[in-house]
Amino acid sequence: MTKFFKVAAATALLVSSVVAADYTIKLTHVVSPNTPKGMGADFFAKRVGELTAGKVEVIVFPNSQLYGDGEEMKALKLGNAHIAMPSFSKFTSIVPEMQLFDLPFLFRDDNHLHAVLDGEVGKIIKDKVTAKGFVALDYWDAGFKHLSSNKKPILVPEDAAGQKFRIMSSHVLEAQFKTIGGNPQVLPFSEVYSALQQGVVDGAENPLSNFYTKKFNEVQTDLTLSAHGYLGYLVIMSESFWKKFPNDLKPMVLQAMKEATEYERKVAAQDDEDTLKKIKEYATQSGKLKVHTLTEDQKKAWQTAMEKIYPQFYSVVGEDLIKKVQAVK
Repeated sequence: MTKFFKVAAATALLVSSVVAADYTIKLTHVVSPNTPKGMGADFFAKRVGELTAGKVEVIVFPNSQLYGDGEEMKALKLGNAHIAMPSFSKFTSIVPEMQLFDLPFLFRDDNHLHAVLDGEVGKIIKDKVTAKGFVALDYWDAGFKHLSSNKKPILVPEDAAGQKFRIMSSHVLEAQFKTIGGNPQVLPFSEVYSALQQGVVDGAENPLSNFYTKKFNEVQTDLTLSAHGYLGYLVIMSESFWKKFPNDLKPMVLQAMKEATEYERKVAAQDDEDTLKKIKEYATQSGKLKVHTLTEDQKKAWQTAMEKIYPQFYSVVGEDLIKKVQAVK
């Protein structure tokens, strides 16, 4: 077969595959395809195609190609996009109970976290989001946050006293640092590196991926693997789109999402593990960073200190929800 005919055949195959799809789902997200979220989105698209035998095609738009971080939810409302996976912080204005996930040391470990997300509490939160005009599908992982500083190791709550910590805009995070004597400073993420470098703030809290990819390891002397807070995404679908979607194909899309969620969480966990190795290698080679792991006693001291803020948010998050999380085995 000549090169021309090979290209023609490939083009014909591509055209036929596009024509063969009876329905198209537009999925928009703001990160690169090689991140856990991006890989999860691509996995979902692949599985939808397979499970529906090509009747449904998911077109993935990464890197804010279709909509930016603050535009996704509006686009779903209008039906201009069909699926997005915003971070939890994007929902707090319409569902204040989402601030539950900002509470420090609420989750004991990955198993406890996922038992909460996939259980009664997770469903309660999803139902509240769905009531606001979306279809809440599933929770994807971004990772646990860890504490860092360029002042001294942060091993017990008292070590944070007097230090300035960069935070996202959140009443919970503000209270979290104030209760241990820290000084929280709200700053855009794009300014964090220079703020740490220039001493505008002393420390921060970040998942390992952010800490390493944004090179905060270069401007911090100590990293404490505290896993004190969680960052996640909620996958949502356009309500108007889903209502019109054929009922016989819905179970296949939902099955693909279930598989994609499991896959994304595994990828996120592996990414965390790989990133920690890179951070420790940097620490060893540079001699400029020390990585600390909390003992069980130290972690308990942190939990006891920070749990004191929970009652401040009973009226916003709901005391019952917090206690339900704590009761999950």
